Amino acid sequence: MSTAPLPGPPISVVGIGADGWDGLTTAARTALTEARTVLGGPRQLALLPASVTAARIAWPSPLRPAVPALLAEHAPGGLAVLASGDPMYYGIGRTLAELAGPERLAVHPHPSSLSLACARLGWPLESTEVVSLVGRPLDSLTLALHPGRRVLVLSADAATPAAVAALLTERGFGASRLRVLEQLGGPAEHHLDGTAAAWPHPAGDPLNVIAVDCAPDGPRTTLTPGLPDDSFETDGQLTKRHVRAVTLATLAPAPGELLWDVGGGSGSIAVEWLRAHRDCRAVTIERDPVRSGRITRNAAALGVPRLRVVTGPAPDALAGLPTPDAVFIGGGLTAPGLLDACWAALAPGGRLVANTVTLESEALLTEWYRRHGGELLKLAVAHAVPVGGFTGWRQAMPVTQWSVVKPVSREDAPA
Repeated sequence: MSTAPLPGPPISVVGIGADGWDGLTTAARTALTEARTVLGGPRQLALLPASVTAARIAWPSPLRPAVPALLAEHAPGGLAVLASGDPMYYGIGRTLAELAGPERLAVHPHPSSLSLACARLGWPLESTEVVSLVGRPLDSLTLALHPGRRVLVLSADAATPAAVAALLTERGFGASRLRVLEQLGGPAEHHLDGTAAAWPHPAGDPLNVIAVDCAPDGPRTTLTPGLPDDSFETDGQLTKRHVRAVTLATLAPAPGELLWDVGGGSGSIAVEWLRAHRDCRAVTIERDPVRSGRITRNAAALGVPRLRVVTGPAPDALAGLPTPDAVFIGGGLTAPGLLDACWAALAPGGRLVANTVTLESEALLTEWYRRHGGELLKLAVAHAVPVGGFTGWRQAMPVTQWSVVKPVSREDAPA
């Protein structure tokens, strides 16, 4: 979410670890002792010594809506903000940079819990997957699970390790080794060890990082488009594997981009779009509430619970949705005004891809191809099947696909 930066005086952002005041640099200590107000979580504020005489204010919940008013009230007198570890890595620093502007921040980072975890484990940080479960669904971890991979999980609380162990077991990674590193860098640092399927430890310290050694014999899931059809729960309304792979390649997902998946069916296009990169965004529009529930379950099972599902008929259900970078229409093409609404909503330079198997919808796509150009093609897939004692081809219904890039008008072009 982008907003105009809030003007005002500088703000010191200080990362602090479990080692508290002793682990801070001279510059970080000076920023805190000179501040008139310090904002932070209760745990972080409790780490400050009496020599820090600033007023201490704990963050309210929800946090983000309260930030502008707190900055406006306290920054003029000298404000410091406490964060866990590195403020710019899954920390408050990102929110402050977005709301106040990065030029107002003086950031004093502390080694992150992830750096400390890799130091304890002897893992190279650059090749270790990181998943935060702080304020995020547990199913977000699923996408990072691959045989033999190492994953660091930022815990939400003391119950997270047991929940992670249960998820790993459910997803076929029960033999994975788990290590829970509590209070990293502090005097009470403590480690727990076990396997996911037989996790023996009760809930411990809420300040913990979970290290996962994924079992080498866990299920293999590809990251390229075209997951097997049986990866999805479906009632038959599913863009089949080979056509789906071509469709995703044509949609061309990129980090940060938003997809509208209109006529979601089983949600396979939106799910695979989100699996392309953790910063991809997607909205699925599906008129049938039963299918909407199925889409939600598919997204969770395949590691992208962030998929937004809108239940309602298009084009009416499109009203108020954020501007898409790409639109896929997999159903309902002949609904009055649908193509017009999608085309009008699409950002200049955005991509539109529509698939159909009916002659009526094919005629519509042919007309739009005549008017707007792009590429019109027919996809045909046949599978070898037994024919008596021999083998023959069984042809699936051919799919007509129209794809086009919306032109950038002179008014839209950058100066």
